[in-house]
Amino acid sequence: MFFFYDWTYILVLPAFIFAMWAQARVQGAFTRYSRVRAQSGITAAEVARDILMRSGLSHVKVEQTPGRLSDHYDPRSETLRLSSQVYSSSSLAALGVAAHEAGHAIQHAESYVPLAVRSSLVPVVNFSSQLAFPLFFIGLIFGGSWSWLMTLGIWLFVAAVAFSIITLPVEYDASRRALALLVQGGYVTNEELPYAKEVLTAAGMTYLAATAVAITQLLRLLILRGSRRD
Repeated sequence: MFFFYDWTYILVLPAFIFAMWAQARVQGAFTRYSRVRAQSGITAAEVARDILMRSGLSHVKVEQTPGRLSDHYDPRSETLRLSSQVYSSSSLAALGVAAHEAGHAIQHAESYVPLAVRSSLVPVVNFSSQLAFPLFFIGLIFGGSWSWLMTLGIWLFVAAVAFSIITLPVEYDASRRALALLVQGGYVTNEELPYAKEVLTAAGMTYLAATAVAITQLLRLLILRGSRRD
């Protein structure tokens, strides 16, 4: 009966709905403000390079990378990568994204603690996220001497939850820096800033939603383990 009716999905459903809404919001905001060009006429790649130079990080490379919204900063190679629709664009959305990624480069240079913690968790999460659920459900299904796999799966998933939580201050701080850098550098006007802020705020909601999903999934696993023992 238990395997045919698992009420714990109810716990995760609101978080999944929130995640879908957040993803739709960031896509909508990015698409909308990708059509609005900054008065400065500067491209996202130029903004990134200028911010890095002003911050004493001229050694950080700025490259174009394929994919939609695949923009990121790689601390290992000290490379800032902008997606094809951002790299050469002078839209307010593109400038906001470029400044945000430059914010991550500055965090790295300043040894921003949450970023350092998140980076240290990456290899652990890459390993644990692949094994957590398979191990948990093997222990759940077979029980008995296999029950310890449920506990192991939960602890592995805790690492993924920790990664999601520590990501929040990293991303919100990068956006805060980005908005200040955009005005200080004269890349956007005070009138244009709210539009770039809307894109970054929407992006931040996706990280919040991911954290909500991870936490509710962890709660679900704990309840399932308790139910199996009963």
